[in-house]
Amino acid sequence: MRRVGRAAALLAVLGAVLAVLGAGTAQAAGYRYWSFWEGSGTGWTYATQGPSLVRPDDGAVQGFRFSVSEDSQDSAKPRRSPGFAKICADTPAEDGTKRVALVIDPGTAADAPTGQTPPALRTACARVAPDASTAEALASVAKPLRYNSDALLCAISGYPGSGCGEQVSGNGHEAPAASASASPADSAAGPGDSGGSGGSGGSGGSGGGPSAGVLVGVGAVVLLGIAAVVQARRRRG
Repeated sequence: MRRVGRAAALLAVLGAVLAVLGAGTAQAAGYRYWSFWEGSGTGWTYATQGPSLVRPDDGAVQGFRFSVSEDSQDSAKPRRSPGFAKICADTPAEDGTKRVALVIDPGTAADAPTGQTPPALRTACARVAPDASTAEALASVAKPLRYNSDALLCAISGYPGSGCGEQVSGNGHEAPAASASASPADSAAGPGDSGGSGGSGGSGGSGGGPSAGVLVGVGAVVLLGIAAVVQARRRRG
């Protein structure tokens, strides 16, 4: 009977641990950052390179969206369709230059850092040199831009006024252990020469340890093992 009691106690303790793990996972919401998108006739595609590496052709549409997301799979797209003809209607073609349409979407109040208000979504038509990058096109129409030491794009036209890729909890606030230079999860690199998509500063993951899903799965296996031992001992008793 003592062994059965000890096994029951282990089950209770392990169940409590799994509940805490589940609560921690529910609070993890992701990172607050500017993501970079490339437009086409069918909509927006999350960029696979940073804006400093992409050299769009004349007639291209590039988008930037500020939001909170875990990775590129759930990142919010710009809320304006990529229509080059409309954005650059008043910017005629000129020899020796190219035109790049830009959609700059600062996101919603829910995406904004505490105490800051997102400006209105806007579009711009950048006329730049034929070999100019998207970052150069953006700089020509949306200064001031702010980057961190890892070449992560932190602010467009001064928004947000502070912070850079910070991790936030499930309630939309900055996570207690977050660093101001943390990198968005699952993005390859920042907009600088290191390459990768526009939302990240070089981090390849979101935490460095095993995911909560793996831990919960291991815990479930342990629970089943303990239950089997308890049942076997009861049968022998």
